[in-house]
Amino acid sequence: MIFEHEIPEGSKLYFGDAARRKREIEQIASDVLYADGFEEIVVPLFSYHQHESVSDTNELIRMGDRANHEMSLRADTTIDVVRIISKRLGRNTDHRKWFYIQPVYRYPSNEQYQVGAEVIGEADLSIALTRSLEIFVRLETTPLLQISNINIPKILSGMLEIPMDDFRHIRIENFLALDIDWLTKLVYLQDPSEIDAVLPLVPEELRAELQKMKELCQKISYAKTVVAPLYYAKMLYYDELYFRVIEGNEVYASGGRYKNEDVTSVGFAIYTDALLEAGV
Repeated sequence: MIFEHEIPEGSKLYFGDAARRKREIEQIASDVLYADGFEEIVVPLFSYHQHESVSDTNELIRMGDRANHEMSLRADTTIDVVRIISKRLGRNTDHRKWFYIQPVYRYPSNEQYQVGAEVIGEADLSIALTRSLEIFVRLETTPLLQISNINIPKILSGMLEIPMDDFRHIRIENFLALDIDWLTKLVYLQDPSEIDAVLPLVPEELRAELQKMKELCQKISYAKTVVAPLYYAKMLYYDELYFRVIEGNEVYASGGRYKNEDVTSVGFAIYTDALLEAGV
């Protein structure tokens, strides 16, 4: 029996002080982004292309349009923004810095509010990362920043025949069981200042990818920064440097570099619900 006051599990309800704080967080984020030359975009709730963004398509909430073409509720915004700007609005604007404030949805009824930003045609992740950290400064909170590189798990998977699921599910015990000294050092590598000591020990294929992580850490100069070279994001489109902003077990934000067709871009999403639940 479903009572009149019940809402679906995973959906969100904000009122009073929580609703006011949600609006304040969104206003602070939009002020930071507008000041840096971003423009706002609101993309459709329905999409034909979400399967290109989400690794587990079982999470999509699907339906058909009038012609019975399959579509789904928006589960991720990044690729839709890039596609709409480049394919649909390309003749009307050459602007490349965009942000959005809107929720995404996952099966069966999970709703997540986000503030996201994309810099289309830009390969330097520090540009997006700096803006996201500025928002947290304005929110007067200093969570942990984790820097990773999606290429490293991919290279290791091919080199050592490690299943990608081991990286997706962070099965550290399987990496340690291989008893490879340099791999063990990668498992325990956290401090960006220790990357230089590890570089001569790892196979040549990994050195350039670790160097990219080091250079990103140097560009942003954020005190609470760690590196996690074996972390693998579950989004399909990230192809290199990637970051998460974390407090305890909660992820406040994530972002990275990605490619859609021939266009390389960078972006991030701040998870408003996580901030509200933490009382930020």
